[in-house]
Amino acid sequence: MNAMRLMPTTFHEFPRQRPVTPLLDRASTPDGLRRLGENELEGLADELRQYLLYTVGQTGGHFGAGLGVIELTIALHYVFDTPDDRLVWDVGHQAYPHKILTGRREQMSTLRQKDGIAAFPRRSESEYDTFGVGHSSTSISAALGMAIAARLQGSKRKAVAVIGDGAMTAGMAFEALNHASDVGANMLVVLNDNDMSISNNVGGLSNYLAKILSSRTYASMREGSKKVLSRLPGAWEIARKTEEHAKGMLVPGTLFEELGWNYIGPIDGHDLPTLITTLRNMRDLDGPQFLHISTKKGKGFAPAELDPIGYHAITKLEPLNAPVVPKKISGPKYSAVFGQWLCDMAEQDARLVGITPAMKEGSDLVAFSQRFPQRYFDVAIAEQHAVTLAAGMACDGIKPVVAIYSTFLQRAYDQLIHDVAVQHLDVLFAIDRAGLVGEDGPTHAGSFDLSYLRCIPGMLIMTPSDENELRRMLTTGHLFNGPAAVRYPRGSGPNARIDQELTPLEIGKGLVRRQGHKTALLVFGVQLTEALQVGELLDATVVDMRFVKPLDETLLRQLAAEHELLVTIEENSIMGGAGSAVSEFLASENLLKPMLHLGLPDYYVEHAKPTQMLAECGLDAAGIEAAVRERLACL
Repeated sequence: MNAMRLMPTTFHEFPRQRPVTPLLDRASTPDGLRRLGENELEGLADELRQYLLYTVGQTGGHFGAGLGVIELTIALHYVFDTPDDRLVWDVGHQAYPHKILTGRREQMSTLRQKDGIAAFPRRSESEYDTFGVGHSSTSISAALGMAIAARLQGSKRKAVAVIGDGAMTAGMAFEALNHASDVGANMLVVLNDNDMSISNNVGGLSNYLAKILSSRTYASMREGSKKVLSRLPGAWEIARKTEEHAKGMLVPGTLFEELGWNYIGPIDGHDLPTLITTLRNMRDLDGPQFLHISTKKGKGFAPAELDPIGYHAITKLEPLNAPVVPKKISGPKYSAVFGQWLCDMAEQDARLVGITPAMKEGSDLVAFSQRFPQRYFDVAIAEQHAVTLAAGMACDGIKPVVAIYSTFLQRAYDQLIHDVAVQHLDVLFAIDRAGLVGEDGPTHAGSFDLSYLRCIPGMLIMTPSDENELRRMLTTGHLFNGPAAVRYPRGSGPNARIDQELTPLEIGKGLVRRQGHKTALLVFGVQLTEALQVGELLDATVVDMRFVKPLDETLLRQLAAEHELLVTIEENSIMGGAGSAVSEFLASENLLKPMLHLGLPDYYVEHAKPTQMLAECGLDAAGIEAAVRERLACL
């Protein structure tokens, strides 16, 4: 059958018209897919790849990872009885083909849009989405839980986790691997290796070996030999070691074998016949099974194959004859301001190092990594390690800067408290993607960092209102004696003039930006622009509070004495956020003032454009004005 194998078609541009897909039309659900003949599946893969190119071109979204798992997605749904068999995708960047094949093909035009389908698997969206994801390295733990549940319920259903080589760098994945072998779980892990980080031996011999080692015949012979050799002193151990070393010369699976998994691979993840044969064999084996496949990110789309990082995600294509709309003038991205500051401060302070958990491009550490390679540390997807690594460095006089997304810092909360804050170490956290991030939805929103940071003793917490404030706050945090955090949003700022000097702020001092009457708007972060607009309409005082911890207590007493209503504004959960800090302080001073807290509500704000999400939360200018007027009417 391999001799008749067709090579996947390579496309060179995005289809502008909906492609003709007769096979995909018959495979709109896994039941339909499983009615196709095996000789039709490679044609289906070409159609699915072309349709994915078309739909993502219309909506934008994660891109390269999905192209790389076209064949794997088809094979898994073809071999396993989904949704009864549980299929868990790690992270979910690669799940668009899965969505197309599980009844959501016609909804792909709504992907990542308000009230449309999500960018990641979600349990509430489809019975085929067995586990909601978005963060890395959770799939093996979740699938193990499902395998144990099946055992407790007396069910024969299968559990499969699909995890990438990047996600395998996280300790959580290995914790789950270790536990699964301990309990002898009947489950399959598919390692999708698309970066050559583990596998090199991919080819005909490896594919052939995988078929042999995964077959029930081989498994039966192995068990029979074990029974015979176990009667001879030392014979079984010699045979086991011989087999292990023979496999080790051909495949890189010794680590997984030592953890108690039956390792098969690496095999070509774009070879559908081999994938199907191997998956069928492994489906019927007992115990923890590990299949290692090698794929190419962006497979089948030439530009993405050449630039997998650049094509990790794309924005939607503009129509060919669309009028040219002048771009709104805005400042540099906040991440770019951080990246420039990091290089500038590194020039002045040889103690500075930069640490990131696999977010070099996203957090804009590219220039720093090139200019200061000996002081740059990408620890892969290992947020806990990143924070404790920084703590260890700080113990010996280094000044670490941890560049991390707000939503990912949640994964290292214990290390932040136990390893950094309790020891009062000099670690600066540059927290990107704070607040609402748009189309990626609640799993990626930085909704809670002010709440979970401000309760930690000794933390310095700052919220810049523009690009220059960010630069000055980073300098302030770097010079601070103890743990410090600066949280800033995704995207661009209001184009403030950026001072080239590395000048710190006076810690704990806010800035009155507009003097008004009756109402004071206390802004923590980038809503300052909207607050100034509202301040003009309502003749309100507008204050850039700058510091969540420590608060400017002197200024708060003054504002409480001079105004009838205090309004706090933040792009963070209202519960436990900066507004709560203001109320707690005023209560401790017996200053009972009418208060209005504006921020993120007590529910997960669903994916949409950032402007739509802010409007829903009442954090645009119109929403702030309406809320203040309503509150004033009650005084």
